[in-house]
Amino acid sequence: VTNPSIDPIREQLVMSLVSFIGPKPNLLDINNINPPLRLEVAQPVLDFAEMAKIRRIGRYSKGKFRSFELDITYPASWGKAGIEARLASLCAQATDAIRQGHNILIVSDRRSDREHVAIPALLATSAIHQHLVTQGLRTSTGLVVETGSAREVHHFALLAGYGAEAIHPYLAMEVLAQHFAAGSGGISVDKALHNYVKAIDKGLQKVMSKMGISTYMSYTGAQIFEAVGLNRDLVDKYFTGTTSNIEGIGLFEVAEEALRLHAAAYGDDPVLADALDAGGEYAWRVRGEEHMWTPDMVAKLQHATRANNAQTYQEYSQLVNDQTRRLMTLRGLFEFRADPAAAIALDEVEPAGEIVKRFVTGAMSLGSISTEAHTTLAIAMNRIGGKSNTGEGGEDEARYQGELRGVAIKQGDTVAGILGKAHIERDLELQAGDSLRSRIKQVASGRFGVTAAYLVSADQIQIKISQGAKPGEGGQLPGHKVSEYIAQLRFSVPGVGLISPPPHHDIYSIEDLAQLIHDLKNCNPQASISVKLVSEVGVGTVAAGVAKAKADHVVIAGHDGGTGASSWSSIKHAGTPWELGLAETQQTLVLNQLRGRIRVQADGQMKTGRDVVIGALLGADEFGFATAPLVVEGCIMMRKCHLNTCPTGVATQDPVLRRKFSGKPEHVVNYFFFVAEEARRIMAQLGIRRFDELVGRADLLDIRQGIAHWKARGLDFSRVFHRPEVPAGVAQRHVTEQDHGLAKTGKALDHSLIEKARPALEQRERTSFIVGVRNVNRTVGTMLSGEVARRYGHAGLPDDTIHIQMDGTAGQSFGAFLARGITLDLVGEANDYVGKGLSGGRIIVRSPNDFHGFGPEHIIVGNTVLYGATEGEAYFNGVAGERFAVRNSGATTVVEGVGDHGCEYMTGGTVVLLGETGRNFAAGMSGGVAYVYDPELRFQSRCNLAMVGLEPLLSGVEQELRVPRALWHPVTRGAPGETDEAILRRLVESHFRYTGSFRAKAILHDWGNARTHFVKVMPHEYKRALAEPPAASTAASTEKATA
Repeated sequence: VTNPSIDPIREQLVMSLVSFIGPKPNLLDINNINPPLRLEVAQPVLDFAEMAKIRRIGRYSKGKFRSFELDITYPASWGKAGIEARLASLCAQATDAIRQGHNILIVSDRRSDREHVAIPALLATSAIHQHLVTQGLRTSTGLVVETGSAREVHHFALLAGYGAEAIHPYLAMEVLAQHFAAGSGGISVDKALHNYVKAIDKGLQKVMSKMGISTYMSYTGAQIFEAVGLNRDLVDKYFTGTTSNIEGIGLFEVAEEALRLHAAAYGDDPVLADALDAGGEYAWRVRGEEHMWTPDMVAKLQHATRANNAQTYQEYSQLVNDQTRRLMTLRGLFEFRADPAAAIALDEVEPAGEIVKRFVTGAMSLGSISTEAHTTLAIAMNRIGGKSNTGEGGEDEARYQGELRGVAIKQGDTVAGILGKAHIERDLELQAGDSLRSRIKQVASGRFGVTAAYLVSADQIQIKISQGAKPGEGGQLPGHKVSEYIAQLRFSVPGVGLISPPPHHDIYSIEDLAQLIHDLKNCNPQASISVKLVSEVGVGTVAAGVAKAKADHVVIAGHDGGTGASSWSSIKHAGTPWELGLAETQQTLVLNQLRGRIRVQADGQMKTGRDVVIGALLGADEFGFATAPLVVEGCIMMRKCHLNTCPTGVATQDPVLRRKFSGKPEHVVNYFFFVAEEARRIMAQLGIRRFDELVGRADLLDIRQGIAHWKARGLDFSRVFHRPEVPAGVAQRHVTEQDHGLAKTGKALDHSLIEKARPALEQRERTSFIVGVRNVNRTVGTMLSGEVARRYGHAGLPDDTIHIQMDGTAGQSFGAFLARGITLDLVGEANDYVGKGLSGGRIIVRSPNDFHGFGPEHIIVGNTVLYGATEGEAYFNGVAGERFAVRNSGATTVVEGVGDHGCEYMTGGTVVLLGETGRNFAAGMSGGVAYVYDPELRFQSRCNLAMVGLEPLLSGVEQELRVPRALWHPVTRGAPGETDEAILRRLVESHFRYTGSFRAKAILHDWGNARTHFVKVMPHEYKRALAEPPAASTAASTEKATA
């Protein structure tokens, strides 16, 4: 939360992989006239030629640099006991080499052979790095690692994080050189090596950017890692400063593993004679690595839920829970401290019908999964009283409008009858009282489909800070999955790719998070506000901040929750198990006496009742399930979610494949009741009657006895099972509600706005009035918009039904989620986040009449204005800050200057800029159009041209003659296209009418000449989508993705 992630693709201008190898200058020595020389490399992955140069650097640099090789192998005959002495001698060698004038150390395992085993490169690098730091010598030398063990992104990130300034992965490169020696696939050796280095570089940038780090040199030695399963002695000595909470293996076990690998390499195992091990790290393989989900588990779960067969579910549950052999999860190593004398009869335990109300399904957007899969989950969760989650793709109003207006679904109604036959390929018959509404509405960084109406239809609004499978990454829905229906829900254009930024651009600090919580609570005071965090060291502190920021609910997502479309490096290596994050969260909240104010949910590969009970004992009130319900619906783990080719119709928008969808709400209901009944049986054994009594009782957990695996013996879960010692009255679970300060007796300005606008709200009468506003009035107009949306839906009221003129300086989030029919006319200025999520209303911010300044020369609104706006208009008689109209989906706006990153990730709408722009304009812009006034011809150098083209603004006559009508931009969704001149002139005239802008007046006065100074910013994808019919557009995109 406090260090926002960066988008390494769209914000490439701040990223750098440049590395300096060699001694570092003393930053504090201001008299240092001749600082030491350093070698500069453009990126840290060295090829054969570069490594050879560094070996002989003395010759190339005339003695200014001298390299020294540290051989990190030792005789295999020494056994595992030899590793400690060898590491000590390496550290001593490094010290001696520096004192003898060598200023580049090469850490190499090249001399590994039948007699010599290599110390793992990470251990050796970190040991030398830490030793030199303690000796005060680390800045006197560079560290280059030459290793055969570095293959994938995570290996390079680890080596860099523990001190490597450059890395030469000789074995990976030799394998590629051998494979492509014959030019296989038309790729030369040089090209193959170039592609490999480029892929590693891209991966490193992604890893760095997750942490908000933009340069490789900042990442080198930063140690931004948490160890899971290494003991304290090993970590303190060789990875000093790294967190490791559950102990685990030590130095000699690391050596033992290296020796076993060495023995396998040089042994005579016939299986390994001409082929490598089966692997199975990424895809399930017979005799390969174990996976959380196996074909057998998938089959048993589907049979159990479809036949409603408790016996088959027991077999599935046993496969999952029997972790003594598979050792897939930390909870597999736990056992319950059950006292046989305390056991109770099963019928004394809280019924399953109450327990299932604590279950929620994961945040999977309609777009990532099919309409059929999404609605089936919603229907099932509403039947059992649980909650389903929209994900970040918006929701069709038809799914909740009837329910909010008191119109119940009748027996025999169908999903197609409610949503429309065009949107459903496999129909479902509904039962009386069913609901298609997702009770949890997610607000993620993309803000797709987040309108006032969407928010008021929620029981819970979830702010997704990060996702277990890919924290800090954002996401992308490829164009081939953006069908007509998806585009309608997300307020975008069919066939155009949609990008979610890595961070929320309105959350750069915990105070910003408190502001967003306040905004959402204003829009829907009845909903609880949830914040989703990923399990990692320190998550407890963040959760405490979230509780103080007035969230009602926090989700701790485990690392193994897996969206099938995530990158592998994220799925495998980001985040930690939810058991660790949940225990830390519970302990921190209890110690700070905050636990009673907030509900805690855990998610990440929850599969059985045993998982649920362990989650409760570690502190969870609620439980999230995502993969398991999808498997129940038919998912068979093909991991093709991003390609639109899911064969079971779950994660695809292809109509042919969606017809194969076979899931039913009954199957999902059966699954959750099986889970609840299993949890009840465990509760009976533990002597617990009510589920509330389970929460936080970590004293009922113990480490499983008799664990056979040699690497699991050193684990110690005492920190995980710890219960803080606090006074008797301190809550261990959720017992009270947060005070959001929105009571009618409170200070919120919107209470008086609602009272004054009552004739408009109740009789749709035109109402206008004037009020004063100060910067302590935050989120003005949002509560009023919630009232409009609750009564009239997204359609709102007729234009300008409620006209409010305000005088003064508005606080944060002025006009957030402003509904159609409301006009806020502010005479003064406003802070950050004006018009966030604008939902059809009109915002005007203009200077007072006695202010004689020139609009393009003064700031009138803050940063991140119109973030995620879906519809409506905004006119600003002055300059806006950074990230103006970021992720704009459909708003029309005129402004007289913007800071850096304007129109970033924009997918729709129209922006008119009558002044200067900052850098990186239009980065990630895939839809909508911007018209930029550029008389000085400076704009091109400030625009990111990766996804957009710059076109001259043609006169109406020229456009009619030269541009096909299909390519004309429509200002409002679904309207016919217009000429650019007509759009621009109308908007500049409106701007002058509403704000009295001097710049607009001057442009209109000299229109014939001024028009020629405008540049049209046109996204390539948008232009293609306009030219092609929607079906052809998505088909072309599918072919590209699956080629």
